Amino acid sequence: MAETMNGAESLVRTLVAGGVEVCFTNPGTSEMHFVAALDRVEGMACVLFLFEGGATGAADGYARMADKPASTLLHLGPGLANGLANLHNARRARSPIVNIVGEHATYHRIHDAPLTSNIEGFARPVSAWLRMGTTAEAIAADGADAIAAARTAPGRIATLILPADTAWNPGTGVAPVPAIPERARAGDDALKRAVAALASGAPVVLHLSDRAVRGEGRRIAARIADKTGATLLAMAANARIDRGAGTVPIERLPYPIDAAIETLAPFRHVILVGATPPVGFFAYPGKPSLLSAPDAETIVLAHPEEDQIEALERLAEAVGASAEVAPDRMAPSAGPRPELPTSGALADAAIGQVLGALIPEGAIVCDESITTGRNFFGQTHAAAPHSWLQLGGGAIGLGIPMATGAAVACPDRKVISLQADGSALYTAQALWTQARERLDVVTLIWSNRSYAILRHELTNVGATNPGPKAIGMLTLDDPAIDWVSLAKGFGVEARRVENLADFVDVFRVSLGCRGPFLIEVAL
Repeated sequence: MAETMNGAESLVRTLVAGGVEVCFTNPGTSEMHFVAALDRVEGMACVLFLFEGGATGAADGYARMADKPASTLLHLGPGLANGLANLHNARRARSPIVNIVGEHATYHRIHDAPLTSNIEGFARPVSAWLRMGTTAEAIAADGADAIAAARTAPGRIATLILPADTAWNPGTGVAPVPAIPERARAGDDALKRAVAALASGAPVVLHLSDRAVRGEGRRIAARIADKTGATLLAMAANARIDRGAGTVPIERLPYPIDAAIETLAPFRHVILVGATPPVGFFAYPGKPSLLSAPDAETIVLAHPEEDQIEALERLAEAVGASAEVAPDRMAPSAGPRPELPTSGALADAAIGQVLGALIPEGAIVCDESITTGRNFFGQTHAAAPHSWLQLGGGAIGLGIPMATGAAVACPDRKVISLQADGSALYTAQALWTQARERLDVVTLIWSNRSYAILRHELTNVGATNPGPKAIGMLTLDDPAIDWVSLAKGFGVEARRVENLADFVDVFRVSLGCRGPFLIEVAL
């Protein structure tokens, strides 16, 4: 007699049938039936992390490159809590994730065992969809609903809580995934307002993000700009921009508040396409929260959940834009590819030149550079075609896991992780996963041995004349972290460089290798 399929196996089979092919996990006792089911189901890869923040950050990076959800598998409320920061980042990036959290058996929760917690309370702030499983017979259908919720535009986190008995009791087989709604059409009134703004003669900025900064959206926006004289500007942080030679370059709104205000000051109309209104990351004494000019009109042409490409196409038609982008707008004619510097200090500008010259075609750049890399974007417009992923939610510790997930999604593409040293320490354990999975990731650690951004923020918020206690909380040099030893301890090949020539040489070597490689760049 055939063995009855339990709830866990029916859930895993439903996930695979619904296109969820990877599970990023750090499991525990409550999830063991799900873990066991992975051996009975073909088509689900399982990637282990030593810390749950690595698993959730990897699910974010994977979703950005695969354009579909992976699942996580986390252990009870504390495991979810460990992963919350990068779920916050994923929510801001609008990444689809099926987030599965184990729970005590339904009848055990009332006894308040030591790991009992309010999992729903932890999950709700980062979840667009949240459900507590109740029976093994229904858990596959719950999983199917989670897939549909995660894949609903613009991409959402769907959290399914999996009580242990809903996993071990008999299930009912694979459940079909409900129909996923198409992106909504942007409204006609918004289109009319955008057309009027572009015809007004006043300066207009098209502020873009989400699908509008991907290749097709940016090309349509460039045609509109060619016709109307509007300026293109991406949000300060974007989930993914496919860029480089042969694409339309676009600048980002600067992160520093004074520079952002100055950038937006000339514009009387701000048209949002897949973007949110430009606001400061933080409040600063005597400075505005909203960064556009006080008298500027903000027009939402298409919300993130709406069809931004179709809205841009309608706008292009309404203003009589050309069918093709003007040739002089395309990279590299918009700016020559940087040449490799042959001399000088190992400083930010020189590093940007090296990246612009050496980024290989098809690379995925995962950027958590923080202060060091603010100008790298402008120096790489004409690099070989590549994808650029950013930290959008502001919770540091995403970079190494995001690169890990991107490499799982695209095993045939070189991943380059641009990583500040302070934030790398939050999730350095993900280097071990890169080694275990033999992922093709080069991690560049900007080793200034400090939280350099916070030195700038002391001035920005008016906390001047910091003393030794304040400075001590912003430095990482006593003792200094030895990134080469740390990486090698996790199984990753590593080198430290202290001058520009060595950086060029070692970076070239790392690009020619297959597998994880870390370079500590002494700044």
